[in-house]
Amino acid sequence: MLNGKRILLIIGGGIAAYKSLELIRLIRKAGGALTPVLTRAATEFVTPLSASALAGDKVYTDLFDLTDEAEMGHIELSRSADLVVVAPATADLMAKMAGGQADDLASTLLMATDTPVLIAPAMNVRMWEHPATKRNLALLEGDGIGRVGPDEGDMACGEFGPGRLAEPQAIFDAIMARLGDGPLSGKHIVVTSGPTHEPIDPVRYIANRSSGAQGTALAAALVRLGADVTFVTGPADVAPPQGVRVVAVETADQMLAAVQGALPADAAVFAAAVADWKVLGASGSKIKKDGSGAPPALALGENPDILANVSQMETGRPALVVGFAAETDDVIAHATAKRARKGCDWIVANDVSPETGIMGGDENAVTVIDAQGAETWPRASKVDVARRLAGKIAEALA
Repeated sequence: MLNGKRILLIIGGGIAAYKSLELIRLIRKAGGALTPVLTRAATEFVTPLSASALAGDKVYTDLFDLTDEAEMGHIELSRSADLVVVAPATADLMAKMAGGQADDLASTLLMATDTPVLIAPAMNVRMWEHPATKRNLALLEGDGIGRVGPDEGDMACGEFGPGRLAEPQAIFDAIMARLGDGPLSGKHIVVTSGPTHEPIDPVRYIANRSSGAQGTALAAALVRLGADVTFVTGPADVAPPQGVRVVAVETADQMLAAVQGALPADAAVFAAAVADWKVLGASGSKIKKDGSGAPPALALGENPDILANVSQMETGRPALVVGFAAETDDVIAHATAKRARKGCDWIVANDVSPETGIMGGDENAVTVIDAQGAETWPRASKVDVARRLAGKIAEALA
């Protein structure tokens, strides 16, 4: 995981600073070493003692502590880590970074470092949307500084919108994507996710109820195990995970082309709920009612079978091809037949009948079917299902 890796965590002053304590716990649990640096404002929200206790290391706060300068100068501190993480990165800290200011310990470390930097912005929605913040972010990203978040949601100030600190798990996933040395290190995995939208006309389309949550969770779990993930996603409800190479598509034809363009790969996991049908000769203009009461005649054609296409490749086939089967009845029988018909190695089957609440929900209950038979897993969160499946994939590719 993060064994042997050291992270310099700069905690900015904002109400979201409390989440940094959970981030410290995740890093330490993964075997990483961590040195916290708190800005003066950050100490108003979290105490140096709590950060130090969780990190198992001294907390630094003051640029002009001569004892620390003798033991660990700020230049050495800025360069002794494998990654510098700023969480939360306040508007003030981002402005200092963009402007090259160095008037406290945190900003001086950021100016003096030659180590990669990852920021997790957090601020009021109006501050996030301010032109100055946008300019600063563009400068920072142009300098090669990585970013995770912010998320959209309710603010502590009572407003709603983008500006919430990304959840600690998401920040941890981004750290793992940069530093992780897991069992899938060096492996390239293609993951498809979300629905496809097949146009009827410019404003209407054929789709399904997939949120993309399971594919997103799986891609994040694979990244945590060290995989290089190409994430081909339709128009999903959930945002892509951090640390993946995102290829956004709309239709099944576009998804097939994106998958083929992403190969070769060590494994391919097809979690997307691809529409079976597309409209032939979709209208270039909005179809109007003509007053007759008769619906327009739509000619449908089959979409390309992406799973079968990759599973049956004669050359360059991934070592492991995993499909998903969303069924409403005779789940295992239909999924077993699908595995044989498509030629994939595994099928992950689930019951998406409306009463299960699985399609579009937060939980899943799956049966993994391979050449040896079917293994049914207990219902769990989609994140937990993803972690278990990612571990199984890592074992198969070892």
